Amino acid sequence: MSSQPMSANANVATSGNLGSDLKFSGEAAAKVKDEKAARDECMLFSNGDAQENCRSTIDKYRSCMAGYGFKLP
Repeated sequence: MSSQPMSANANVATSGNLGSDLKFSGEAAAKVKDEKAARDECMLFSNGDAQENCRSTIDKYRSCMAGYGFKLP
């Protein structure tokens, strides 16, 4: 056991450090934003089963995010 006191704030997630390791270039951020907007619009304004009707748009968004290292369910 270490004799040094453990900092109460060590490895605590805050709004200031969440995503601090994520660095998008301007072009990448714009592309993901465009894909997300298309996905959101499809989901919001779809008639019937939005997940089924928007499957290709959702897949494009997932693929885009995966290209930047994010894995979505």
